[in-house]
Amino acid sequence: MKAIVYHGKNDLRFHSDYIEPQVQHPEDVKIKVYYCGICGSDLKEYTSGPFFFNKPGTTNPISNLQFPMVLGHEMSGEVISVGFGVTSLKVGDKVVVEVTGTCKDKHRFEESPAKDKPECGACEDGHYNACDNLALTGLGFSDGGCAEYVVTTQSKLIKFDEKKIPMDIAALVQPLAVSWHAVKVSRLEEGQSALILGGGPIGLTTIFALKGHKASKIVVSEPALARRLLAEKLDVMTFDPTGKSVEDCVKELRALSPGNHGFHHTFDCSGISSTFETSIKCLRIRGTATNVAVWAKKYIQYSPMDTTLSEKIVTGSICFVKSDFEAVVNCIEAGDIDVNELRLMITDKILLDNGVKEGFDELLSNKEKHIKMLFTAYRELL
Repeated sequence: MKAIVYHGKNDLRFHSDYIEPQVQHPEDVKIKVYYCGICGSDLKEYTSGPFFFNKPGTTNPISNLQFPMVLGHEMSGEVISVGFGVTSLKVGDKVVVEVTGTCKDKHRFEESPAKDKPECGACEDGHYNACDNLALTGLGFSDGGCAEYVVTTQSKLIKFDEKKIPMDIAALVQPLAVSWHAVKVSRLEEGQSALILGGGPIGLTTIFALKGHKASKIVVSEPALARRLLAEKLDVMTFDPTGKSVEDCVKELRALSPGNHGFHHTFDCSGISSTFETSIKCLRIRGTATNVAVWAKKYIQYSPMDTTLSEKIVTGSICFVKSDFEAVVNCIEAGDIDVNELRLMITDKILLDNGVKEGFDELLSNKEKHIKMLFTAYRELL
């Protein structure tokens, strides 16, 4: 089958003859992939990895698989084959894929190194999105969605109504689930205000998640004009931090908050020291700053009194759980997240055959021109 395969840092290759996956276990489900998006995590693996992928010559501690491996974890598709133990799905169902690979999945792999080991603390407590061995389908755990077909287990699949959620829009459910989980972790209450720092794909999906949770005033701080203009089309206020100090940004952003007292919530979707500092200093008393960005392994300065004096909370959010996917699907189907607004996120659709050059390399060279690029193996879906 056709697939884009990760062979290591700076080594992505299109394969026309990659081995097509098949149903092997009772609860396996084979999916025809209609669309798969490029994520910032995919780009980091390409240019600087491996991160989620294991080091060359080693295997994933749960699946026991190693790269070369098909990339892609933002996918939508159709069920075309099921194992005899599958009870919740049937051929023809339209689905999105919850892509975590954790201790909870070790039973799926006969040669799992973790087979006889206890679950990690996060998985034992039910927070498997923070598993000690977290990887993703298409990102170090098993073959992903930049291909014609993918096989996963029935518990990872969420059905949706194609009459209400078109297939290309469904490929956005995974990044929306990232943001939905972050808003849930923040404990935002209906009517509270929010500041988003960074208007890239996850910053923009956080707008939708906040709307779904019925936030009131939403402000997005983003230096790129194209992304600010897109955010404004989503009916939120924007701010340009270009050339301004942290102190100036904080002063001007707080002036945009309700009563000039600061925001109830901030969401750092950039992951640099200036946005982290701004996320704390723009909060009102007892506000919550949620880090959504995945940082490089580096340290930054932080003054505990920036939180102590106003009893602020700093927390973080990683990935998602299945209920986040279900909530996003329900929200779109109910009309609480607008499909036409979501479509503004999709800036290009690319044939899988040309995906390395026209997708990954183009995104790296012209990042500011794009929000979400989708791959498909089928020319009629372009």
